[in-house]
Amino acid sequence: MKQLIDRLTAALNKVEDAIRKLDLEKDRKHLLVLEGEISSPDLWNDHQKAETIIKEAANLRLYIQSWDKTREDLSTTIELMEMGGDESEYELVVQGLLNRSDKLLITVKLNGEYDKSPAIMQLSAGVGGTDAADWTEMLERMYLRYGEMSDLNTEILEESHSEEAGIKSATIRFTGPFAFGKLKSEKGVHRLVRLSPFNSDNLRQTSFALVDVIPEIEQADLSIDENDLKIDTYRSSGKGGQSVNTTDSAVRITHLPTGLVVAIQNERSQLKNKQQALSILASRLAELAREQHLDNVNELKTSHKSADWGSQIRSYVLHPYQKIKDNRSGYETSDTQGVLDGNLEPLIEAYLSSQVGKD
Repeated sequence: MKQLIDRLTAALNKVEDAIRKLDLEKDRKHLLVLEGEISSPDLWNDHQKAETIIKEAANLRLYIQSWDKTREDLSTTIELMEMGGDESEYELVVQGLLNRSDKLLITVKLNGEYDKSPAIMQLSAGVGGTDAADWTEMLERMYLRYGEMSDLNTEILEESHSEEAGIKSATIRFTGPFAFGKLKSEKGVHRLVRLSPFNSDNLRQTSFALVDVIPEIEQADLSIDENDLKIDTYRSSGKGGQSVNTTDSAVRITHLPTGLVVAIQNERSQLKNKQQALSILASRLAELAREQHLDNVNELKTSHKSADWGSQIRSYVLHPYQKIKDNRSGYETSDTQGVLDGNLEPLIEAYLSSQVGKD
């Protein structure tokens, strides 16, 4: 029993230290300000601003509560265990609390400018034909499952299906505490090695998918010349299937100088899809400007990443052995199914630890 208590006590000390480092009291004061604005009778004079304030308050409240509840549960469990009892009855409880605290402690390493922002993830099939499209859909499922496990809200903004199987591309928005900070580790080429289910000889196949992750930034932060944009509209498929509830509301916007493309089809309103696409395009241009160390978006150069051999950040090997290796942090695991089911925390933590001191 003493060993379990010591592990919980160590975790509680880390959580309390993190609460001080993160200055949670400052967040509590900011939440009070937001709640004051929400209670104002003039809140809905500006609907867009009202929705932003309500969403920010909800995310901040969840973030604060997660720290408070974890600290309270750790402290209460330690007190109960010190009163005695059967050690075996506490083992699962202790492991659950340790897992919760470990997930929270990752956020201590997230102090980048946009780490608290919502994240926009774009998945694109690379080299590998149908296998690559299927691999891209597997990644989409993995990230959606991770969102569920990490209390992040997910919304599929666009999805383009492949003719035979899988998807050509997908765009997902993640909202919640530190969405971009957690998911920025996933940006890059992901490589899969497995026995292909799409050829008659069941041969080993290597396929690739590109994952792009950017923070969602307010469009007002960036001015885009309309002459640099090519805007296309096309038929959007509804949730009932590829031929159900179709409308001509989908919007595709191409930024001609850089070649960046954003397609949105989740709203039935063409105007809303266009506004959302412009907002995401602004975020992608701002991120590209930071990568190229530029202050003026008009100086941006084309940036194209190829999803193929030699460029992967992570390899997922399912045959002839089971192993996932991240090439940046060196982290390896044989729990391939667990990762593909959304357990990305160890990979994310290893990446964040490997980046300390590099900025």
